[in-house]
Amino acid sequence: MNNKFFLYARKSTDVEDKQVLSIEAQIAELRAFAKQNNLNIIEELVEKQSAKIPGRPIFGEMLKRIEKGEADGILAWHPDRLARNSVDGGQIIYLIDCGRIAALKFPQFCGLNQRHRENLC
Repeated sequence: MNNKFFLYARKSTDVEDKQVLSIEAQIAELRAFAKQNNLNIIEELVEKQSAKIPGRPIFGEMLKRIEKGEADGILAWHPDRLARNSVDGGQIIYLIDCGRIAALKFPQFCGLNQRHRENLC
């Protein structure tokens, strides 16, 4: 792994998302986490859109850039910032399975008991 990460922050406009940290607070926490864990953030990507329905443009572009080898990991505040639908979640799993995504890092989530666990947290 080359330790190149996209920082991805997302805040929905949905009412149910009211408790999630602001974009600015997510970015601050993610920067601190990256520094603490020696993660190289190559770009900060911000999206203000619900993840319930597939088709977020910034998320989609990020995955295309990962496929091209621009980064080998994603740093997000929590997994639900990346995907809340099966299409987006499936794309991430596929890129992990293919070896395009080497790691997903989430300061607010850890401890999965599954085969990709070593790539998370």
